[in-house]
Amino acid sequence: MTKPRNAALTGIAFKVASVLIFLVMAALLKASQGIPAGELAFFRSFFAIFPVVVFLAWRGELREGVKTRYPLRHLARGLAGTGGMLFGFYALTKLPFPEAITLNYATPLIIVVISALFLDEVVRLYRWSAVVLGLVGVIIVSWPRLTLLSTGVDQEAAIGVGAALFACLFAAIAMVQVRKLVHTEKSATIVFYFSLSSSIIALMTFPLGWVMPSPMFIVYLVGAGIAGGIAQILLTESYRRADMSVVAPFEYTSLIFSVIIGFVFFGDVPTWFMLVGGVIVVGSGLFIIYREHRLGLSQIKASEVTTPQG
Repeated sequence: MTKPRNAALTGIAFKVASVLIFLVMAALLKASQGIPAGELAFFRSFFAIFPVVVFLAWRGELREGVKTRYPLRHLARGLAGTGGMLFGFYALTKLPFPEAITLNYATPLIIVVISALFLDEVVRLYRWSAVVLGLVGVIIVSWPRLTLLSTGVDQEAAIGVGAALFACLFAAIAMVQVRKLVHTEKSATIVFYFSLSSSIIALMTFPLGWVMPSPMFIVYLVGAGIAGGIAQILLTESYRRADMSVVAPFEYTSLIFSVIIGFVFFGDVPTWFMLVGGVIVVGSGLFIIYREHRLGLSQIKASEVTTPQG
């Protein structure tokens, strides 16, 4: 059932706000130069728990929000999600801000591939075409970092690109797991246990060499965690108020915001490769969202036809 227009507009507003705050989180993490990725993931996850707990308590759902019958499923999602964070934060330290954000758009494309290969979902020519085109866009964004035709290739940036793509792979696996969890768990429960499990998993990277952050970096890291928790709440609320097909395309406003943040705070000037490739990847992602929406409508119509009346 389509939700009211006012609710949809509110959902869109929450979605855009969540996108912007997630980017603030990413910018704070990028500004914490020299902090290992595992340490970044710990601060991001642990301090995200606090706004989530406050939100659950405010709604009177704290007790229900921490109940679960599927702890192992949450742990599996936490492992995949933490892997995505570790690779993503590493890429963030090696790449210009807009490029690191843009490469994240490969995640929906990988979800389509995983769904077809491992979940036996039927993926037809339209979506496969969108995946191929999107991957071409990813190659265009990455080309200045990976091309063998230029001299003096930035090896660290090339590793950063690889890390960003691994982050997309793990994020896609995590999202597929969330698709299963939403059938049995509340959104707040999923968010809470992800933050908790990823904090514990990230803490296990301590022996790999954490560093003592400066007071300013501690402010950045704690702020990033709190921002991540707030953004997650806003994201959850956006899907509560509007259909996913309505709010999902606004994820791509992050392309605009990331260019602005990268230029103003890090001096990252977007290249034509990044802009052109980014537009192609965004277009492919939007087309996949459109196809999912159309297929959803078709399934609803088919169920209405086949459901006995009266």
